[in-house]
Amino acid sequence: MEDIGILAGLIGGVWALLLWLSIIVWIYRDVRERTRDLGLQVLAVFVGIMFFPGFNIPGLALYLMLRPRESLEEAYARSLEAEALLREIGDEGMCLSCRRFVEQGWRICPYCATQLKDVCVKCEHLLSFNWIACPYCATERRGTQEAPSETQPVTTAAPATTTLTQEREAAADAATADDEYGQASGREGI
Repeated sequence: MEDIGILAGLIGGVWALLLWLSIIVWIYRDVRERTRDLGLQVLAVFVGIMFFPGFNIPGLALYLMLRPRESLEEAYARSLEAEALLREIGDEGMCLSCRRFVEQGWRICPYCATQLKDVCVKCEHLLSFNWIACPYCATERRGTQEAPSETQPVTTAAPATTTLTQEREAAADAATADDEYGQASGREGI
C-alpha cells in the first residue's frame, strides 16, 4: 500500500513538473510572437517560473493579464490594411509628383503642372490613368488622345516626363550636396 502511495506521488510530481515546464514553454513561445523586446520576454518567462509550487496557475494568470493584445503578425497585417486604405483614399487627392493635395476634378496639378487625369475621347469625362475604359460611356481608353482642333486653344501642361527629369536632376543635386557635406566634414561613407 505504501508503494502505491509513493508511486502515485512520484507520478503526480512528474506530471506537475511536466505541466509547469509546458506552461513555461508556451509562455516563451507566445511572448516571442507578441513582442521583440527582450526584457519583456525575460520578465514573462520569469513570472511563469516563479510560481512553481502552485502548478503555475497564478503565474499563467498574471502573464495572460499583462501580455500584449496582438501578435506581431496581427499588428503587421493591421498596419498593412490601414496603409492600403490610406493609399486608396489618398491617391485621388494628392499629386504624385509634388505630393500636394489636389481636387479630384483637376486635370493637371496647379503647383507642378503634372497631368493628373486623362480625358475620354468620346464623352470628355476625366479618367484615372489606371482605368482601362471610361465608366461613363464604356469607351475603351486609348494611350493617346485625339489631337486638339485648331479652334480650341491648347491648355494642357507640359508632359510628366519634364517633371520626372526635374525630379531626377533635383535628386542628383541633393546627392552631390550630401557627398560634398560628407567630404567637408570628414565623414565619408556615413
